[in-house]
Amino acid sequence: MKTRVLLVDDEKHFVELLAERLALRGYDVETTLSGEEAVDKIEHYNYDVIILDVAMPGMDGVETLREIKRRKPLIEVIMLTGHATVESAVEGMKLGALDYVMKPCDMEDLVLKIETAREKKAKKEESLRQDKVRKILSSPRSVLKEE
Repeated sequence: MKTRVLLVDDEKHFVELLAERLALRGYDVETTLSGEEAVDKIEHYNYDVIILDVAMPGMDGVETLREIKRRKPLIEVIMLTGHATVESAVEGMKLGALDYVMKPCDMEDLVLKIETAREKKAKKEESLRQDKVRKILSSPRSVLKEE
């Protein structure tokens, strides 16, 4: 199954070019030009990784990250910026961003971060599945238990 990636950046040319380059590497890529659209999209599609620009008009990257993590905490987010600051990096990490990438980004570095993010999300999902199975099996009403 292809890794599902959402690119969020207000620079249309940049996001189109990056989407094309990631698609050529086998990723299932969608794009959006605003934080508001990104939040809407996560309600309708299950992404593995979101690459999110920090500096956008309207809902900026930090606000968007906060809302993504509130609604879909398992989605891994990589912050993307040409204007990195220590403050935004610290705040993004506190809110759950996996990592930061500077524009222009090295494709191999970005691909490595995407793969790390996908693996981290898959591990969290598997852990949740195992917890649910344990709860079902330990339930006094479990039909799977012998009497």
